[in-house]
Amino acid sequence: MDSKKIIEHMKNHKPSILGNQAFKEFSVLIPLIEKEDELHVLFEVRSLQMRRQPGEICFPGGKVDPKDQKVEDTAIRETMEELRVTRASITNVYPFDYMVSPFGTIVFTFAGFLNGEASELNPNPDEVEEVFTVPLSFFKENHPEIHHVNFNVKPDDTFPFDLIPNGRDYDWSARAFEEYFYRYEDKVIWGMTARILYHFVEKLKEID
Repeated sequence: MDSKKIIEHMKNHKPSILGNQAFKEFSVLIPLIEKEDELHVLFEVRSLQMRRQPGEICFPGGKVDPKDQKVEDTAIRETMEELRVTRASITNVYPFDYMVSPFGTIVFTFAGFLNGEASELNPNPDEVEEVFTVPLSFFKENHPEIHHVNFNVKPDDTFPFDLIPNGRDYDWSARAFEEYFYRYEDKVIWGMTARILYHFVEKLKEID
């Protein structure tokens, strides 16, 4: 291949995550809502009838659809569908950080505001068991519990150990994955939702 063509190709290349074509893309909204003269974070409890993660606490969101022009559109569309709110009631939506999970997904996160009262929401019962809010100040004042999940490498039976140094004695790099837990009244917020929330709150502390 001609070196000039390689140079030109690299000049026009926009860096991205290696192997991102194989990742599933999701987008979620961190909904902020005024309640009792202070800001609250709104959460959903997933319907008990859902096949995946029934009863778990989450933010509105879902898988990026080809019809969504931007990943922001996914977060807004899913929020409208799950909470049954209008587009006009979702304001000041801005991107937050995105997360690459160890399970082959990229999660794009956005923060935005919901107009109206949380008590007036009528969520879609097919997807949402209930909604509840927690004062944002609670998360700023209370650190989450942190526990660890250990990931160990286990090659399959056909792995060619003879092609790598040290063969079956190869020193694989294992890692511990942090899981965050927030307890609020009778609710436990954990997993991806708690991870996104923790980093969002830490970022907000920069403006205090």
